[in-house]
Amino acid sequence: MTPNDGKNVPAVVVAGVCGSLRKGSYTAAALRIALEGAAEFGAQTAFVDLHDYDLGLHLGEAEVCRDREGVRRFRAAIKAADGLIIGTPEYHGSFSGVLKNALDFLSFDEMEGKMIGLVGVSGGAMGAFDAMNGLRSVGRALHAWVVPQQAAIPEAWKAFDQDGILKSASVSARVRNVGHEVARFAQLHKLGNLQEFLRTWETAPENPGGSS
Repeated sequence: MTPNDGKNVPAVVVAGVCGSLRKGSYTAAALRIALEGAAEFGAQTAFVDLHDYDLGLHLGEAEVCRDREGVRRFRAAIKAADGLIIGTPEYHGSFSGVLKNALDFLSFDEMEGKMIGLVGVSGGAMGAFDAMNGLRSVGRALHAWVVPQQAAIPEAWKAFDQDGILKSASVSARVRNVGHEVARFAQLHKLGNLQEFLRTWETAPENPGGSS
């Protein structure tokens, strides 16, 4: 199904959540490319920059933490999206601490039934597979659908040019495909065509975007 197939299909919103606060972040650059893939499918897109939210630390008192103005705005931005693309650097074999802190403010209210795609970058040659596997566990815990497609970008420091463009066309296509698939599955889910959604989901390749 595509947005131009002549059917009356609903618009979807895909938001990208950046798990890096570093200036000139490769994660942010990769996330913007994935959002381009969602936009090419026809989705409205938004870039969620954690710099824009005064979240503070999650101290374990959920109701107190969620009463902060920045936390309310962050939760509203996530809830408004039909799908998410989560981008993270890999630090010490896991996703970033700032991303984990942000995700801890979310609940089923924002995440249940939402489509999630994953993009990970790393400085080393092994990619960010451990980080993305950890995020898959978080997605399951929040009752979200984590799409099979994901994209790992190893040795990010040499994968991008100075303008934040991926040098490899094949890697760029893989990152864009994550955004495309999030938008596609979000649209199917929003249509309420459960049978078609499940059939498409079950026949999707296990992880075609995981190789580097």
